[in-house]
Amino acid sequence: MSLPIETTGTPINGYAPDFELPGVDAEVHHLARYLENFRAIGVVFICNHCPYVKLYIDRLKELQAAFQDREVTLIGINANDANQHPDDSFENMKIFAADNQLNFPYIRDVAQDVAQSFGASKTPEVFLLDRDGRLRYKGLIDDNADDAAAVQVSYLRSAIDQLLKDEPVEPSITEAIGCSVKWRL
Repeated sequence: MSLPIETTGTPINGYAPDFELPGVDAEVHHLARYLENFRAIGVVFICNHCPYVKLYIDRLKELQAAFQDREVTLIGINANDANQHPDDSFENMKIFAADNQLNFPYIRDVAQDVAQSFGASKTPEVFLLDRDGRLRYKGLIDDNADDAAAVQVSYLRSAIDQLLKDEPVEPSITEAIGCSVKWRL
């Protein structure tokens, strides 16, 4: 049984924690470098085994494709403890990325400090950053995990659009649904 970890997390309009983490592409990913090249960065905490992630993975790829020419990128981060959930190991992340033909970086937070700093609690959970590294939206991808065709509100798409228009992001917080982040014991 995994005990919940108290996370304070990054507040809306607060600066996101910088990170330097390994990706399945054999590169080291630095948030600071993304901030230099993108107007919006959607940090999405995901993992390999969560059924909610599996429901959303194609929608995330569609969002990445829709916004890639507008200086927007998604970054998937897996912070789950692979000792409890071997499906979430780095090697299995590589397989997951290849099998799902991810079109955005997928990186590993083995120490879980990035997830704790952001305040991640679920997979999938989105943290949308502006070019300055400020958190502008956190929470849900959209309002219907089970049926992409029945989505009424695409929270992440709307937040990205508002951010790119230099508008306030409303809502700035929604309550993510999904599996809990699997913290180390």
